[in-house]
Amino acid sequence: MPPAPVPARPASAPGSATATATATASTSASGPRRASARRTLAALAATALATPLLLTAAASPAAAQQPPGSGAARSAASASRHDSAEKFAKQLVRRTGAKGAMRHLKAFQAIARHNDGNRAAGSRGHELSAKYAGTLLKAAGYEVAYQDFDFVYRETLAEKMTAASPASPDGRDVPVKLMTYTKSTPEGGTEAAVAPVPEDEDETSGCTAADYEKGDYDGRIALIQRGGCTFAEKQAAAADAGAVAAIVYNNTEGELSGTLEDPSNGRIPTGGISKEDGEALAAEAGSDEVTANVELREFQEKRSTPNVIAETPGGDEDHVAMFGAHLDSVTEGPGINDNASGSAGILETALQYAAAGGTRKNGAGAGQHNKVRFALWTAEEVGLRGADHYVSGLSDAERDKISLYLNFDMIASPNYGLFVHDGDDSDGEGSGPGPEGSGQLESDIVDFIESQGEKTRGADFDGRSDYGPFIDAGIPAGGSKTGAEGIKSEEEQKLWGGEAGAAYDGCYHQKCDDLRNIDKKAFDLNVKVMADAVGHYSRDVSDLP
Repeated sequence: MPPAPVPARPASAPGSATATATATASTSASGPRRASARRTLAALAATALATPLLLTAAASPAAAQQPPGSGAARSAASASRHDSAEKFAKQLVRRTGAKGAMRHLKAFQAIARHNDGNRAAGSRGHELSAKYAGTLLKAAGYEVAYQDFDFVYRETLAEKMTAASPASPDGRDVPVKLMTYTKSTPEGGTEAAVAPVPEDEDETSGCTAADYEKGDYDGRIALIQRGGCTFAEKQAAAADAGAVAAIVYNNTEGELSGTLEDPSNGRIPTGGISKEDGEALAAEAGSDEVTANVELREFQEKRSTPNVIAETPGGDEDHVAMFGAHLDSVTEGPGINDNASGSAGILETALQYAAAGGTRKNGAGAGQHNKVRFALWTAEEVGLRGADHYVSGLSDAERDKISLYLNFDMIASPNYGLFVHDGDDSDGEGSGPGPEGSGQLESDIVDFIESQGEKTRGADFDGRSDYGPFIDAGIPAGGSKTGAEGIKSEEEQKLWGGEAGAAYDGCYHQKCDDLRNIDKKAFDLNVKVMADAVGHYSRDVSDLP
């Protein structure tokens, strides 16, 4: 049975937390179950608040002030800001790390354990996770808003695939993941012949009607290579060609999970399989008749879910440094690496920034520096819904005030890599560079990680996380991550250790993504990446456009 719907709250207006701070009141509900939930949440928050770090605010060094005047004076002021940022960043890094952030991971795990095993957007587990974080942030002095919106909650009911051919008449199982917001097959599945869509050199197979002109796909299951367009576009083109289902296989090592982005996009049942399985099926179907039974079924229901937006009460409102991570899990598990890790890091960094004076309106805190805004997004797992809702609700003026956005998604993978988003497209792969300034964000993170004795590799802006809407809005973006279902190479194993030929996170989108699925070394380093960035950009964004 799916979890009970979350009661809707009055929606707060989109935009900055300042504009919506009046909409921070918590939801009320009656009954023993709700009373128990409030007691559990209160106990978790009280435990975290008891930490001495949150109760002792250390004054941060004030930036030297120089009146405007000659170019030399302005240059001196700029150098002073840079030195102040450098000094404050080092202070924040020293006090921030995995040790403090682990208490939030434990809280998120406890919330999931008592709420159907997950913290998915639209579930009670996510609502309590949002209230836990919001309660701590408000107590630390931030202006906190819960930005509610409606979306279509989804939950996997079945994902099975078997394939049979003259060479294997008894059939064999093919591991498959449904694309979220897919159209469902009947219970028991849909059975049909497999028809591969020819691969092409630029990996745009199955994106247009022309790709289907040389084959017969009517009443068949289209087998399509990933790449060149969205999954929604691939399954729509297959549906137009008469296919009864679409199976997309990866163009890189590892399993394939994806989304059709919106329930209205679902034309035919659509799932993803690995490159190895897809290529084997395509070769077999090229010489023999291959029949597959595909069962992909998904529960869908309209629900409400909140983003948590927290910002400093003071600071320069024309220069906003923004940092975020998604708080929701998939329905299949508690989502501790994906992405309680990023959320716990953001939360701990925000609390330590407040303890260092960052939420003070006067004195050495944010009042003399840039405004800092933290976001814990919802509904990322079903198509970046939370971040998209937030960004699309901003006015042009509000967008222009955001100097940067850094995103942290899966920062503690057990077979980790150290990846930094390729802001300037220096790797020459994938989607191209981010908006102007993204290259500087990349460089700053790389420099910090290398200062800690580690090496990094670039990560394409592939649109799989919450930086996407910010890039689309022209806001400089970046961040770090440690890898999901992708496979670690031998070269990467030499860089970071771990196991070559295995996924960075073997529990990606599974029940086993719990507290045992965390690498504390990678977690600590990436939390310190956040602290270094917050320390610098809260004081100085002069290197950005």
